[in-house]
Order: sequence, then structure tokens, then C-alpha cells
Amino acid sequence: MSDQVAPRVVDAPLSSPAPAAGLLEVFRRRYLLKLLVQREISARYQGSVLGFLWSYINPLSQLFIFWFVMGKIMDRGTENFAIHVFCGLIIVHFFVETFNAGTRSIVRNKALVRKMAMPREMFPVASMVVSLYHMGPQLIIMVLICVGLGWTPTVVGMAGFVLATAIVMLLGTALALMFACANVFFRDVGSFVSILTNFVRFGVPMIYPFTMVEERFGEMSRFYLFNPIADAVLLVQQAFWVGTTDNPTDTQAHHIPDHLFAYSFLALGISIVALVIGQTVFRRLENRIPERLS
Repeated sequence: MSDQVAPRVVDAPLSSPAPAAGLLEVFRRRYLLKLLVQREISARYQGSVLGFLWSYINPLSQLFIFWFVMGKIMDRGTENFAIHVFCGLIIVHFFVETFNAGTRSIVRNKALVRKMAMPREMFPVASMVVSLYHMGPQLIIMVLICVGLGWTPTVVGMAGFVLATAIVMLLGTALALMFACANVFFRDVGSFVSILTNFVRFGVPMIYPFTMVEERFGEMSRFYLFNPIADAVLLVQQAFWVGTTDNPTDTQAHHIPDHLFAYSFLALGISIVALVIGQTVFRRLENRIPERLS
């Protein structure tokens, strides 16, 4: 008489084989996020002789152009104008790269989306982390130049820089989530976002000082500060550019708006709300993504 093994019965609730979704799940799978980020960075410099050095060469060339063309030839009249512009350029580039790359992230990784069980929010988030990674060389260059001009860090300035980075991280990811879904259904969205981000550089006090906005619009200029990216740019200028001028106290009073931190915390709140909306939109549409990628 042969022995028969009794079937094993597991008393457990049924669960979906689909991957758990949501931004929290993305950060629970940090190892997978790390692999995606490394893959994006490696792909960008694949076949390049100089490789990661381009991350330093590009911002240095832009800084030289702003210093020579706008500071020397055009003589904009703003002290250390190249640093003023470069502060804005760092934040704007971080936002634009996060928004653009995040919008295309799902379509660009459609093979992984169809084959691997992972939260699909992973791809826009990975694009944001890659953009943050590329901000590092720009920040190093700016710190070195500012130190050479007599700048010393302050607690308020560094707190402002952290706040500015948080605003752009949240807002950029929120928009990337929403537009990444839209780009799956309508491929023209990626081109539309590229055009839209061209206006960002002119909607922040980067190539012009905030005082110019106050002079032109008076009391109405406070509505300008409801733009989270404009607040982030001003926070970075306060953290770095102000300290390189001959009279930082006078520069702070003249060029940095009053109650900047109040507007910036409002911008942080707007960015958090936008992220919640972006996550909600993404969750409602994500089940239709694989069929539209096939």
C-alpha cells in the first residue's frame, strides 16, 4: 500500500498577482529603483569617451556663456550676473529634465512595463532621481566658484536650498506622473511638454532679477510668487548668489522679496497636493497602460 501525501491547505486570503502600486511601494523596492537609475545613467554615457565628465563640462560651458555674453557684452548691471543666472539654471534644469524625461519614461521603457511586475510609478520616479543626480556636478561647480568669490554658507540659506530642492522634486514628479500616463494614450504629449518647458525659463527670475517684476507690476508682483519654481529659484539665489555680492545685506533687502519662506512653504503645499493628484490620476489609468503599449 503506497503512502499518499495529504494535500496541504493554506488558510490565507487570496491576493492579486499584480504588483502593488503607489509611490510608497516604489521606495519599498529601493533596490529595483537603484537598478533603474543606474541603467538610465549608464545608457546616457554609453559609448562616450569622456563619460561622466560631460556632467561638469556642460554646466561650465553654460556658466561661461552667461558670464561672457550677458555679463560682459550685454552688461545687464546685476552684480555677479553669471552666478545669479546659474542659480536659476540649476533649479530650472532639474525641473525641466524631471518633467521631460518622466513624461517619456513609461513609453521609453515599455518592454519592462509589459514584462516585469513592478509599480509603474517606478519609471517617473527614477527619472526624477537621475535628474537629481545630474544636479550634483552643477552644484559642486557653483559652490567652488562662490567660495572663490568670498561666499560662506548660512543656516537660512542652506535651509532654503533644501526647501527649493524639495519643491522641485515633488512638483516635477507630480507632473511626470500625470503626463507619463497621457503620453501613453497620446504620443504628442511628449512634444507638447518639451514646448511647455521652454516657457519655464522666462517665468522665473533667472535671466532677469525679481526687482524688475516689482518695478513693472508693483503690488501685482506677489501673484508672481505663487509660481513654485520661481520661489525655488529665489531660494537658491538667496542661498548662494546673495553671499557673493559686495553687500549681501543690501542685496538681500533689494533683490529678495519679503516673506519668501512663507510663499515657499505655500509652494511646498501646492507641490504636495499636485503629487497626490498625480498619484490618483496615475492609479486610475495604469491598468490600461499595458494594452496601449502593445
